[in-house]
Amino acid sequence: MAVEIRIPPLGESINEAMLVRWLKDDGAHVEADEVVLELETEKAAMDVQAETAGRLRIVVPAGSRVQPGTVVGRITEEAAPARKEAAPEKKAAASEPKDAAPRRQVAEPVGATKAAAPAPSPRAEPTPRPEPSPRPEPPRRAEPPPPAQGPRDGDGRRPAAHDDDAEREPLSQLRRTIAARLVEAQRTAAILTTFNEVDLGELLALRARHRERFKARHGVDLGLMSLFARAVIHALREVPILNARIDGTDVVKPRHVHLGIAVSTPRGLVVPVVRGADGLGLAALEQAIGDVARRARDGRLTPGDLAGGTFTITNGGVFGSLLSTPILNPPQSGILGMHKIEDRPVAREGQVVIRPMMYVALSYDHRLVDGEQAVTFLVRVKEALEDPARMVLEV
Repeated sequence: MAVEIRIPPLGESINEAMLVRWLKDDGAHVEADEVVLELETEKAAMDVQAETAGRLRIVVPAGSRVQPGTVVGRITEEAAPARKEAAPEKKAAASEPKDAAPRRQVAEPVGATKAAAPAPSPRAEPTPRPEPSPRPEPPRRAEPPPPAQGPRDGDGRRPAAHDDDAEREPLSQLRRTIAARLVEAQRTAAILTTFNEVDLGELLALRARHRERFKARHGVDLGLMSLFARAVIHALREVPILNARIDGTDVVKPRHVHLGIAVSTPRGLVVPVVRGADGLGLAALEQAIGDVARRARDGRLTPGDLAGGTFTITNGGVFGSLLSTPILNPPQSGILGMHKIEDRPVAREGQVVIRPMMYVALSYDHRLVDGEQAVTFLVRVKEALEDPARMVLEV
């Protein structure tokens, strides 16, 4: 009896996936619950496990596009070891009739009978007429073949070949989706970016003072991303339009903040969502962000982990970016870009001092969000980070 391997449900509004690779060869033995193939949808990578142990039979090869419910392989029960049988020579000999041997003896020496037949008397062959010897060709010089004749540009020069020293591979499903969504965002939204800079001196000092006790108490580190997330949630309470989105001719205003956290993975950038982030304490928020980031890098996200985000944070500073303009994650209306923390001279009370500064950028959909609202939001983020007590006191 064979157990079919079917493509599982892929998530809301996703009806196709790429079968990236089989992790076992056709005919290989697999164990129950062992991962046998890897899928990639427009939002995430997924693993499919074997439901039972047995021998794998691949039906759909890697690189194919598949739909939910498609049978892509089967697992068959492994047959019991076969009983030993008599040697083929002995079995064949035992099954032959008794008169088979004499007939074989008569039939086998065909070549010898033909050899014993009298040879025909030789006939006199006519002497062939000598043909004129071919005229020797002059030796050829070792010259390279002429270059291929291709189209010329306006100046009469041929363009250089582009693929002679390049590798070609198809875009992954995830990369194609990223490209399509970014183009969609640029085409459908009126994206505008506003900037500010944040003095992180107080926040870093607070983190340094309480980091070890926080970790001992809650079992998680006190990371910068969770502190920025708290500042974003604090600012969204005052400017909730940045948590909304346009749907046709309607404005959809979620009651909660479902925070997207951009994570760089070997397959590309993904944005898993921390649902109900506005209802989480700082320790729970840190734990939730760390969990989705780990699962994203390990390729263990489900389609549900990437759906329903209302606002996104991306951190280009971990790669050394000093300033950038983040692109919206459709259909969201806002995204905050963090950047590198850099010691810079700034003026404080008439004095030039060195402070740990970060540029922050807010890209927003100007169809829904006015410039005043965007600037106010970013200023509230700045105030919360420069005076962390505001996030605790909600002021």
